[in-house]
Amino acid sequence: MTAQPIHPHDPERVSRNAEGIAAALTGERRMEFYRKLLAVASEKAEGVLRRWWCEAMLDTDPAGDRITAAALDGTLPTTAAADFLLRRREAGLPVE
Repeated sequence: MTAQPIHPHDPERVSRNAEGIAAALTGERRMEFYRKLLAVASEKAEGVLRRWWCEAMLDTDPAGDRITAAALDGTLPTTAAADFLLRRREAGLPVE
């Protein structure tokens, strides 16, 4: 199953490579990213890049502060897993 973004970014805020990810992170987070990337075997580097790309996208999200505040306040809209799966089934998408 592949996930498609709900709101695609064109162009993406963060390039999907080590340089783009590092540029989007600041200070200690950038250093942590490099530590994690350099500590893994080459065959596991893609997983580290994928995880940190997500982190960098969250860090650079213009609505990030609003979303974080809503999550902490308990006002962030949520969807039950059952509803999510039902919508996917109705759309003919896999639910594996």
